[in-house]
Amino acid sequence: MDSKFADSRSPKLAGWHLLLFLSLSSGAFLVGLDVIANELLPAQMSLFVPFVICALAVGAAGQWTVPMLRRIKAGQFIREDGPQRHLKKAGTPTMGGIFFIPVGVATAAAGSGFYPDVIAVCTLTLAYGAIGWLDDWQILRRKSNKGISPKMKLALQVGFAVLFCLWMARTGPDAASAIALPLGLTLSLGWLFWPLATFVQVAESNATNLTDGVDGLMGGLGAIAFLGMAAHLAPTSPELTLFCVCLSGSCLGFVTHNRNPAKVFMGDTGALALGGALAGVALLSNSLWVLLILSGIFLAETLSVIAQVLYYKATKGPDGVGKRLFKMAPLHHHLELCGWSETQVVGCFYLVQALLVWVGLVLGA
Repeated sequence: MDSKFADSRSPKLAGWHLLLFLSLSSGAFLVGLDVIANELLPAQMSLFVPFVICALAVGAAGQWTVPMLRRIKAGQFIREDGPQRHLKKAGTPTMGGIFFIPVGVATAAAGSGFYPDVIAVCTLTLAYGAIGWLDDWQILRRKSNKGISPKMKLALQVGFAVLFCLWMARTGPDAASAIALPLGLTLSLGWLFWPLATFVQVAESNATNLTDGVDGLMGGLGAIAFLGMAAHLAPTSPELTLFCVCLSGSCLGFVTHNRNPAKVFMGDTGALALGGALAGVALLSNSLWVLLILSGIFLAETLSVIAQVLYYKATKGPDGVGKRLFKMAPLHHHLELCGWSETQVVGCFYLVQALLVWVGLVLGA
């Protein structure tokens, strides 16, 4: 076989292999969870069915939405100081969150019988998705990498987080009396819980947004993280479990379009929404410790950016130029510039995320 042809085909084959691995492992996990939770969940509730419905629905929706995004020229603008191999991605449609987030949200809301907690977290998810859409739209309108101002984005994130906290305080004022910790321990925070809850929502949405930078990465990590949260909640909260399963299936369906080489990016529309959804579920179910473990990769990506900025400022010389701790932040770009392929980064992060799920389920039991 011609080596040039093989090189051009290998990313596609690797992308399909990762998608197949993610699909089969997710399906097997859900079948096992269905069996284990058979006596804990309502008899009529299967976790595998809504997962598949959402995955197939998103896969089908993308067949129509992706060409539509191309027609309206919703192409991504690539930062010139990033990995050079990413420059060929310029023009790939973005804002993919507009078709995979609504599918998961709508299926979860209807499947739960419009259960109040599910409606609340669905609303939060859509609210953060709206912030992301506004940012994506401004980027496209201005034809640059700059969307809405960071101050406005932060203000909107905090605003929606506060509204969600107010809803929690009104519907369950005693729910925040103690935070569950590993080994059956609890931590009482009193009124300090509310600033923490606001911070968690803002931090988680920004962390997932930073992680979304490689084909198939955030979609796959999201699918695994939501499955892990579903497994943790299955014995105690079937409605939120259903929400997590639906979002996981939607993420998997999106990866069919976002696998390497990506036909569409989720954009801030999808990435901010996923972080808001994870934070909302954790707060409603008193699972912040589990969320922290499941978000290990998102945390590492965020810390790499913070460390890069702080180190650069601390090492500034007389010329105003500082040194870089990483070749580029976030962490996945550093690995790319160290010679890793995109599929190697994604595959490694998938495995780490699966390990984090296992750790979270053991410690959160």
